[in-house]
Amino acid sequence: MTNNTHPLVSVVIPTYNRGWIIQQAVDSVLAQEFPDFELLIVDDGSTDQTLEVLVPYRNHLKIYRQEHLGVSAARNTGVIAAAGRYIAFLDTDDLWLSRKLSVQVGFFHAHPDARICQTEEIWIRNGVRIYPKKRHRKPSGMIFERSLDLCLVSPSAVMMDRRLFDEVGLFDERLAACEDYDMWLRIGCRYPVHLIDSPLVVKRGGHADQLSSIPGLDRFRIASIEKLLRSGLLSCDQHRSAVEALKKKCAVYAGGCRKRGRPVEADYYERLAEADGPSCPSERKNARPETPA
Repeated sequence: MTNNTHPLVSVVIPTYNRGWIIQQAVDSVLAQEFPDFELLIVDDGSTDQTLEVLVPYRNHLKIYRQEHLGVSAARNTGVIAAAGRYIAFLDTDDLWLSRKLSVQVGFFHAHPDARICQTEEIWIRNGVRIYPKKRHRKPSGMIFERSLDLCLVSPSAVMMDRRLFDEVGLFDERLAACEDYDMWLRIGCRYPVHLIDSPLVVKRGGHADQLSSIPGLDRFRIASIEKLLRSGLLSCDQHRSAVEALKKKCAVYAGGCRKRGRPVEADYYERLAEADGPSCPSERKNARPETPA
């Protein structure tokens, strides 16, 4: 880890009541063979032993504390405070292999036009290695259409040029979950997301406090797609794919609501699924006005 005030990479770890596991994540960062980075821990109002666990590391990282506002707000605090040209995120569940930063920095040096890249991962669930299904395999390049169905970018595997945030904005703090899905769609509709085909992250799952365990996650993805459709950022092909994905997700989510005895919510999403959806902005712009009768 560098003592430089202008490190090349800023590593941001958001945390909330993860004192039982955060030490392992921090150790994996400090063990990186690439030295020119700073490590920022954003404590999102933890009430457990997190700060006590971090005391021995106080000379190797910076800690930012805030009231409990959620993971998006914690990541945003880290991005705003970061001094590096590149931002890398690490969730407290996960670990980095020692070459993670050096390989990604090398990728950016070799591809100066690239804005964002991610690595492959090793998946561990409840202590057992599992292998992703075909639909979870990470693509590389312009991944927007494939990413509409499910999130195909992992925060812990990403390194990105911090200037991207000036273009697409920060993480949406209104989303209680799927905030990363929202971010990667905003980036993926404009830029290729490059994949480094080496597993340099250990992604660990199965804990009860994971955001992915929140029920009804598709309602956050629906909100994200709706917002993107209103943004005017999408090409017509992207727009049509987003409308199709929105309809599909609304129909599935409405069915779940009706099955669970929430008819009012089901009615809303059924109407959304059956609606024609907004047309592509450029199609609206180029449409000829109707001739008055």
